Amino acid sequence: MASKSHPNVSEPGPTSTDLEDPKENQNSNTETSVAYSENRGAHESIKSSLCSDLSEESMDRSSTTTTTSAITKPHKSNDPRWEAIQLVRARYGPLGLAHFRLLRQVGSGDIGSVYLAELTKTGTGMVTSICRFAMKVMDKVALAQRKKLVRAQTEREILQCLDHPFLPTLYGHFETEKFACLVMEFCPGGDLHMLRQRQPGRYFAEYAARFYVAEVLLALEYLHMLGIIYRDLKPENVLVRDDGHIMLSDFDLSLHTSFSPTLICSSNQDSNQAPNGGICVRPAACIEPVVCAGPTATCFTPGFLFSRSKNQRRSKSDIANQVRPFPELVAEPTDARSMSFVGTHEYLAPEIIKGEGHGSAVDWWTLGIFLYELLFGKTPFKGSGNRATLFNVVGQQLRFPDAPAVTFAARDLVRGLLVKEPQHRLGFKRGATEIKQHQFFNGVNWALIRCAAPPQVPVEVERNFASTGDGSGKGFVGSMSQSGVSERNYLEFDFF
Repeated sequence: MASKSHPNVSEPGPTSTDLEDPKENQNSNTETSVAYSENRGAHESIKSSLCSDLSEESMDRSSTTTTTSAITKPHKSNDPRWEAIQLVRARYGPLGLAHFRLLRQVGSGDIGSVYLAELTKTGTGMVTSICRFAMKVMDKVALAQRKKLVRAQTEREILQCLDHPFLPTLYGHFETEKFACLVMEFCPGGDLHMLRQRQPGRYFAEYAARFYVAEVLLALEYLHMLGIIYRDLKPENVLVRDDGHIMLSDFDLSLHTSFSPTLICSSNQDSNQAPNGGICVRPAACIEPVVCAGPTATCFTPGFLFSRSKNQRRSKSDIANQVRPFPELVAEPTDARSMSFVGTHEYLAPEIIKGEGHGSAVDWWTLGIFLYELLFGKTPFKGSGNRATLFNVVGQQLRFPDAPAVTFAARDLVRGLLVKEPQHRLGFKRGATEIKQHQFFNGVNWALIRCAAPPQVPVEVERNFASTGDGSGKGFVGSMSQSGVSERNYLEFDFF
């Protein structure tokens, strides 16, 4: 999980606290994210240990190594990073620490630190930017002492099975005597928390929020299709690629269950029932189906070419009632249940706080909090402290600030997602299929969203990589203050 910068007093952000249940993680103490001073000390320790491991690895190649094949990930088959990885493997054997030069630390979390790593020995023909990866380094001894090896293993297993435009690519993983390393895609655009802080008023325009939420929604739909409940959605975990599109990261708190998506054909009457009475969260009412008027007409043919007389015309409701609805893909693991207590305070769902057990609906709650924060620059239930925040989540009614002004559709979607009873929450039964049909997403071309122009494309700032150039991994960024602490508290380096 990304280690978030210290929030400004005038603009506090969600606390990056992971709350864990002793039943699931065998840890009876509620843990908080590592303090910055502790992270810095751990970083120095890891850095020196990595350097020693590099020399040991050059003499002993018995460390476990695995590289994921591009063949099993068709959406990434044309990624030039695969070519660079395969080139190194073909020339020098199994992938290891000796093949990377660590440039700087870009993130720090509860189970490991992430470094910008450059693949070396690829030849003069490879572009430098193609050879850069994000390497997550985890201390195996520390994980074992804190009983978090299972979390690290879960994250690796989830990353291995992902193949989606808005989810990370695992290019390989290997282990040394001391460390377990994951080689992943590097996102130079930072995260949405950092990007939001740079916006006027520290909130996104509605069209930008719609873009980011739509891509996150597709990523969650894919995860649910695999039986994965994410449970840790927040702007810090939504990274921005170099093309401006997003990538969801950090899966050590995710719950992996067995699930098979199904196709169902629901009636119009079922789809017109409002799940929580009074607010417009009825998919069929928000988006009416497109129906072809004539036997030879297509849905893209201008209507005037097939006009009818007034007596022959029928109302849209009459046509809709006679047309059998298209089958819907339901990718929602509704039967999955967990009693764990994990997440970030301001994003925790009420059912988690009350200890009633939770399922996939917690991801739709966090999606509602996520959308609220993008639109208004703050979360809706934040209190004076963590305890007050938890009380507000359970007992306080949802309120919207007077400014900035947002559309009724945006507020309505937030209301539907932030229903405190999970069984009445938007997306509980039909998952992302139900949410995508909300009027807030009118105009979104879900099939071609990867081709849509993002609100802004990040410009990677060239930094002084104080690299030794010898592949030793000793080159780390020196943009620190005299005390050794980054002046921006790693805010701009939070990628994982």
